Amino acid sequence: MNRDLYIDFAKGMATLSIIFIHTAFWSGQFYIPAEVRVFSLVFDVALFYALSGITSGSNIEKTFYRLLKLQITYMIFVTVLFFLDYFFKVFGLSFFSLEWLQKFYSTFGSRYAATGISGYPQWQNLGNWYLHQYTNADTFPVVMGSFWYLKVYFILAVFGVLILRFFPKHIHWFIALCIGLTLLFNIFPEYYPSGQVGYVAFYLAVFLIANRMKGKKIPSKMIPVLYSLVAIALIWMFWYYGSDVFYKINKNKFPPKIPYIIWTLFSLTTLFVLYNRLKITKESFVTYIGKNAIFFYFAQGISSSLVYFMVVVLQEHMPWWLLMILIYGINVILAFIIASGLKRIDTSGWKILEFFRKKTAAG
Repeated sequence: MNRDLYIDFAKGMATLSIIFIHTAFWSGQFYIPAEVRVFSLVFDVALFYALSGITSGSNIEKTFYRLLKLQITYMIFVTVLFFLDYFFKVFGLSFFSLEWLQKFYSTFGSRYAATGISGYPQWQNLGNWYLHQYTNADTFPVVMGSFWYLKVYFILAVFGVLILRFFPKHIHWFIALCIGLTLLFNIFPEYYPSGQVGYVAFYLAVFLIANRMKGKKIPSKMIPVLYSLVAIALIWMFWYYGSDVFYKINKNKFPPKIPYIIWTLFSLTTLFVLYNRLKITKESFVTYIGKNAIFFYFAQGISSSLVYFMVVVLQEHMPWWLLMILIYGINVILAFIIASGLKRIDTSGWKILEFFRKKTAAG
């Protein structure tokens, strides 16, 4: 079966969008206008859950094996991150002048908490990361700020494959249940559960709707209808919540509330409209990113943290828009380099695990 390059292309574009979002909302918080930061959320993380729904099936064993591989890859990555964070705090800070560090922490102190540096690694942090308790990595704060997606994905993938396997004829009822719970949590916010339950209710609906779209094509005559409904929803949002809701979109993302959900409709509609309509026939830089999306997702957390150090030097010497373009370009390049390195480390890690497996099997 030929690989659908549109899926790789969409994943690649979504990953590039995530890199831009994290450029705008982290290091860009002090120089990029709020309007630009909000518009960066147009193509956001909901696309990944939709793409997962399109590519997922009802094979439980295959899904659980894929999740196990992802967990091991994740554990390899956070182990590397743990030592990078420790060695940077112990040795890296000595390369910067006191004046530079004071300027850095006065600007980005709210994001960087690396002040008390102990003489030994905080091993409990590594254990917490293995168990998806995302305590901060001081030197690379964007990494743990990104990982909420991963925990929700694990939960969603398990629920999703169980529904697809055991209730294939009743998926529409589960979609209705998820939408109903999302509305209930929003209409009665006092009942909005803590943790990831509210996240899963919305994103599982996206996952299941996308799964129902697998192999289908939206009729051309429906396209203007769908975009009109999106426009009506946006108009209603600004009428009901007021124009200030525009600046609160990101706040309504954690957990996903009605304004953010409406904000995602344009990107989700565009994804489904182009699915089986936009033909991607050749490999490209974007499809390469899509094929290796998980490594780029890990890498962008590191690269989006590293660009802080460049922003503090450059922000006083050029217009914000030029600095934004420059930092975003550097962020993408760094993410590409780091992702390539992580992929090699992951391959080596799996080889080591396979070596021990053969040794223990032989014994």
